[in-house]
Amino acid sequence: MTYTHDIVIVGGGGAGLRAAIAVVEANPQLSVAIISKVYPMRSHTVSAEGGAAAVIRAEDSLDEHAYDTISGGDWLCDQDAVEAFVDEAPKEMLRLENWGCPWSREPDGRVAVRPFGGMKRIRTWFAADKTGFHLLHTLFQTSLKYEEIARYDEWFVTKLLVEDGRVRGVVAIELSSGRIETITAKAVILCTGGCGRVFPFTTNANIKTGDGMALAYRAGAPLKDMEFVQYHPTGLPFTGILITEAARAEGGWLLNKDGYRYLQDYDLGTPQPGPVLRSMELGPRDRLSQAFVKEMEKGRTIDTPYGQVVHLDLRHLGAKLINTKLPMVRELCLDYEKIDPVKDLVPVRPVVHYMMGGVSTDIHGATPLDGLYAAGEVACVSINGANRLGSNSLPELLVFGARAGRAAAEFAAAQPDDGGDWSGILTQAEDERRRLERDLRGREGGGERVSTIRTEMQAAMEQGAGIYRSADSMAKCADALQELRERLPGVSIDDHTTTFNTELIAALELGLMLDVAESIVHSARLREESRGAHQRTDFPERDDVRYLAHSLIHRSADGSPRVEYPPVTITRWPPGVRVYGR
Repeated sequence: MTYTHDIVIVGGGGAGLRAAIAVVEANPQLSVAIISKVYPMRSHTVSAEGGAAAVIRAEDSLDEHAYDTISGGDWLCDQDAVEAFVDEAPKEMLRLENWGCPWSREPDGRVAVRPFGGMKRIRTWFAADKTGFHLLHTLFQTSLKYEEIARYDEWFVTKLLVEDGRVRGVVAIELSSGRIETITAKAVILCTGGCGRVFPFTTNANIKTGDGMALAYRAGAPLKDMEFVQYHPTGLPFTGILITEAARAEGGWLLNKDGYRYLQDYDLGTPQPGPVLRSMELGPRDRLSQAFVKEMEKGRTIDTPYGQVVHLDLRHLGAKLINTKLPMVRELCLDYEKIDPVKDLVPVRPVVHYMMGGVSTDIHGATPLDGLYAAGEVACVSINGANRLGSNSLPELLVFGARAGRAAAEFAAAQPDDGGDWSGILTQAEDERRRLERDLRGREGGGERVSTIRTEMQAAMEQGAGIYRSADSMAKCADALQELRERLPGVSIDDHTTTFNTELIAALELGLMLDVAESIVHSARLREESRGAHQRTDFPERDDVRYLAHSLIHRSADGSPRVEYPPVTITRWPPGVRVYGR
């Protein structure tokens, strides 16, 4: 069976829902489908805790938000995209307010804002520490008003259908039945989120396997700046669950094994003299994570069964503040660590959190492949450069989700209704259906487990392409990934049923993750400098002469990667020193 829509959106999180709403607002005559491998309210946007940055106070300005973002991204941001982002972010936040998002308020009724890492002004809107939940809930409820939006909940997209350089639809599996269907479209928008699961310790949910990035890469769209992987400095050590930056924004301290606020010993980009002890916990995420590694090398971290940790101290904040502004932090600590931050120290360690890189798009979300758009973490527009500032990701998915939706609507409306000859597309779809059926029925037991290869991939990535990297470590990682790629066809699937066959989906996700992992390592090996989240021990300095440029990785016809370096767009702020603090 073949389903047909004008626009197919892959991913039902914040970016996908915002894009869908933008499409029907721009052109109510268009049919829109959202394909999501989970129910939309289980999308990973729901886990965002701390807040969303947008200028609202009189003492703040769009230029200051733009400069903080560009400086925080170590000058790898495209400044035209950043200027559009900071200009539209407040409008999107107010629109969300009008749709019912319950932003926390000041006693006088104004929207409350809190400080966040790398921001010189206080501009982060929040809804306690469940901002992502309320944002996603608001978007989901709003989307239900539009009959033009069809949902394919718990479907998994396995292939983009491309003909003559244009995307014409997707192939997807309905998880509840195992049906493999073709869904044609005039345009496709990828909103599938990031790929943190290619690493072993991550704040990302199990669904964050880089699907959209790999699907675009296989279809011929380039990926941009994939070497820039952000570690968040405060994840719980066993699960990787995020302890939001809001905990430090409200006054939390990071302590080493001696109870010492060790960040005062490191260059976080804060000018001297300055209120270092007050602002140092709100330094940029890349530098806080790097400081942890240095403390570990000095023997000043705490050994646990789940690796080295430091302590996050919230005790001095008091129960009232924690229960009012950080209730989820307390809930997570009690549920997953059996500790109470009101009276106990919280063990934390850096964990992979966010991809600055992704599918290369222009300022409207369009990729170089006609008919294909992307928004949110799956995309690289690029406003995050080499290091995303905390609280920029939620307004990013709103701003560029809306932009991608409007651009895709305009593109789809310009295409002929008959769509031309579909025979080539349907042949591709049939080939994909046969491949999936062979995977389900042809991989007999006795081979390697999906989990074995996945665990080895994650270990190789952490050791070779983690917080600090070198030519040697990345070469070993690349060799390990190549070996795993060769072993992938030998993976066995014991479950041959069609109803919620999670083993088959895990095997398909593993292939996608290996594509993404290889693109990260290959891009990182070629960038011989240190910038933001990409830190090389053998090239410790930033090199603006050679690498003030994006890395654009293409998949060649034989499957090998090819990288080119288009320039960063500079509008008003020439490269300078990263500066933080007040």
